[in-house]
Amino acid sequence: MRKTIEPQMILGEVDISKIEFDPRSRDDIPQILKGLQHIYCTPELREKVFQILEKIVPEDTDANNGRPGMDLWKILVLGVIRLNCDWDYDRLKEMADHHMGLRQMLGHNMFNSDKKYALQTLKDNVSLLTLEVLDEINQVVVNAGHMIVKKKYGEGLKGRCDSSVLETDVHFPTDIWCLFDAIRKVIILTSRLSDALETSGWRQYKHNCKNIKNLLRRIQRKKHSTSKNEEKKEKRKQLILDLYQEYLNLVNKFFLRARTTINEARGTIGESKTIAEIEHYMGFAEKLMDQVNRRVLLGEMIKHEEKIFSVFEEHTEWISKGKAGKPVELGLKVCFLEDQYQFILHHRVMEKEADNQVAVSMVVEAKEKFPDLNSCSFDQAFWSPSNYEILDKILEEVILPKKGKLSVDEKIRQATEYFIRGRKQHPAIESAQNALNHHGLDRCPDHGIDGFKRYVALGIVGRNIQNLGRIILEEERKKWMRKQRRKMRLAA
Repeated sequence: MRKTIEPQMILGEVDISKIEFDPRSRDDIPQILKGLQHIYCTPELREKVFQILEKIVPEDTDANNGRPGMDLWKILVLGVIRLNCDWDYDRLKEMADHHMGLRQMLGHNMFNSDKKYALQTLKDNVSLLTLEVLDEINQVVVNAGHMIVKKKYGEGLKGRCDSSVLETDVHFPTDIWCLFDAIRKVIILTSRLSDALETSGWRQYKHNCKNIKNLLRRIQRKKHSTSKNEEKKEKRKQLILDLYQEYLNLVNKFFLRARTTINEARGTIGESKTIAEIEHYMGFAEKLMDQVNRRVLLGEMIKHEEKIFSVFEEHTEWISKGKAGKPVELGLKVCFLEDQYQFILHHRVMEKEADNQVAVSMVVEAKEKFPDLNSCSFDQAFWSPSNYEILDKILEEVILPKKGKLSVDEKIRQATEYFIRGRKQHPAIESAQNALNHHGLDRCPDHGIDGFKRYVALGIVGRNIQNLGRIILEEERKKWMRKQRRKMRLAA
């Protein structure tokens, strides 16, 4: 049984519409809560958002029976503020337990001040939000923002499109480190399987993992000799090769032992899921053992397509954008499309895609949600002749600079007034990307590609809600300042 929100207020509870915020505050939390308050206190918006939130409840759930779950409104509030403030779940729990303004937005009162949240409860409920639900909520929030900024009727939206990298929570990927990650998981999971089946052979699994890691550290500390004496250089080289061979032999030993344990346990009732997980990591271990052997002992060059960058976050990509001081980023590129009011209309997680492969789809999908999008600017990375031809039919103004040497026609096109104006305004999207990086979208702690996409979508929704609240607070701040000046004049 799960409700959108508890309709009956409790004695001592503050109505969400009555929550007051300091108009002089420049902190993030009042802006986010003000945006959420506006959504809740506007009947049309509240009804739309509540209807969307109800989609995360399974269809076969009986609303009148069962243990009550967390209200859907609370899930949205906690998810948005967690990501927009770049908190982990421990900080979210602390703030949800003790921050007065947040607790008022969650519907708590002075008489249930001892109400605390369990850490796992927060994780389980926030993860219920899906990519589709968050995209629909984002569309409602952006439309509400356009109403607040008094967008003129018939005025077109002018978009800016660019991509940035959201890093995954992984360490730097060397093949021997990834091999250690894989065999460590194999050993730990096989030990649990052995305990469940009450078989012997894996009692010292912690000691075994430590032995493998110690050998890994020895390899890392050994450096190739820089001596001019060829005999010494060859001796050091052979010592390093022997350490690699010893490392591979030790890993292979536990790999074969795990295979034997799995074969003995196969067909056991209730253990098929554990066996499948072990075999998943064994597949990584087998592939990485082969790559280490080929690279170090056989002297082969491993192709980039074959390399594994993480055994836990398999979607991680090696991205080199040529940034100063940051030659390599490990994660996925995310493409954003922002309008002139600083609302993010659409985004896309790019899995093994280049910028010029998503330019058309970004505009088409954004235009489906916001039909009055009539202009969009890009940088040169999005250029291709076919992209320009298609976008020119979809949009009234396409600010897409051509790569390389310009023809006479291209020079004329790029000298037009709208093109120059769009190019001057395009760098403003860097500000939006920087804001997103400082509000959660710099490194993704959630696991799996589904968690990654949900994390991005929640960050976009949170940023737009904060922008909505910021605009409202700015208007209230102006009114407050006029009121203060009036008081000063009367006092004088």
